[in-house]
Amino acid sequence: MYYIVESGKTFAQAVSDLDAAVRRHQFGVLHVHDLGTTLRGKGQSFAGECKVFEVCSPAQAAKVLASDLRLNMALPCRISVYTEGDATRIGMLRPVPMLGMLSADPTLAAIAQEVERATMQMIDEAA
Repeated sequence: MYYIVESGKTFAQAVSDLDAAVRRHQFGVLHVHDLGTTLRGKGQSFAGECKVFEVCSPAQAAKVLASDLRLNMALPCRISVYTEGDATRIGMLRPVPMLGMLSADPTLAAIAQEVERATMQMIDEAA
């Protein structure tokens, strides 16, 4: 269900490299949530770092939504860069099993496979 890669890079470098990889693959970065800063700003204890990228391929998203508009709730894809102990990790929920739980449509399965392949490449390139 998860695809997680440990990076030998610093958190900041992995964040920068993921941003570049997403754009190279012609996905858009819709937003980056800085969970660590947000939690600490709300008075919560959070020692690590965690940035969640909301990424989207407009062409793929349009195909998904044309098939079943309810799937808007599963979009966009999210890729996280986070620290756990001394390690920097980059990961995501895999689109194929996630979309498979929501729809049995074979057309959607093919789209999910394309998106999963691309997002895994982005993660691998950034790591």
